[in-house]
Amino acid sequence: MITVIGSINLDLVANVERLPGAGETVPGTAFATSPGGKGANQALAARRAGATVRMIGAVGDDGFARAALDLLKRGEVDLDRVRRASAPTGTALILVAASGENMIAVVPGANDAMGPERVAEAGIGAGDIVLLQHEIPLATVEAALDAASRAGAVAILNTAPFRAEAAPFLAKAGLVVANETEFDLYAQALGLVGEDREARMREFSAQTGRTLIVTLGGEGVLAAEGGDLFHTPATPITPVDTVGAGDTFCGYLAAGLDAGLPLRAAIAQAARAASLACLKPGAQPSIPTADEVEAFTAGRSAP
Repeated sequence: MITVIGSINLDLVANVERLPGAGETVPGTAFATSPGGKGANQALAARRAGATVRMIGAVGDDGFARAALDLLKRGEVDLDRVRRASAPTGTALILVAASGENMIAVVPGANDAMGPERVAEAGIGAGDIVLLQHEIPLATVEAALDAASRAGAVAILNTAPFRAEAAPFLAKAGLVVANETEFDLYAQALGLVGEDREARMREFSAQTGRTLIVTLGGEGVLAAEGGDLFHTPATPITPVDTVGAGDTFCGYLAAGLDAGLPLRAAIAQAARAASLACLKPGAQPSIPTADEVEAFTAGRSAP
């Protein structure tokens, strides 16, 4: 069982030829809405990977809520613990360049109503996997990490977005997943002093006894476990839209570990799924199914 405690948003996506600089206006080429939120994205990714998934979250009592939950509902994610809040449904404002790169502003809305008391609803048990991110109050994230530890569950903490005040409790997670920029910022906040990123990753893993995974975009994935550091290459692609790739990675990683895959195999599978997610626009619409990842891995045509 995978329990995702996290954000649920509606994404408002504008396509542009290039991302604007500070104070600059650029013309858009298209606009669309799609369900999103890091928690919801990761829940759907784990479900499409074949895992049983329950979502702990909140939406507003508004017209955005139905659209935000649509693909989760159709994907048969357990939504019994998603509550209605007085605040509006969370939104993400996303610009996507023709190169596939993006910039995002998130308005938390109902996600800020996710207080620590919600953790008790999760029913976390021994052997469960708890998947967390930083788009809900950090007190709730920390409470969930503590609850997972007490229950004998495995907590996977995706450290996005970067929040310096979260640095002290990264070591409470069984696995920490960060992109390269986030990890460099957390390394500074934690005072890690290795001469390069790899050395700082080893230092974090050695100090905490935790597994650290750093995603590098087109350069693949680095992981530190104990004294071991290993690299998983990315599948070469021409990206259409990188929105949601990191969430796809996290959801597939959780599903692979839940299915009993060794860490290296789970990372490799998650990296392939994340690459495949870059070939379609949108966050949740781009998340591949397990069959699509299998075909992609076998070298057959991507959908």
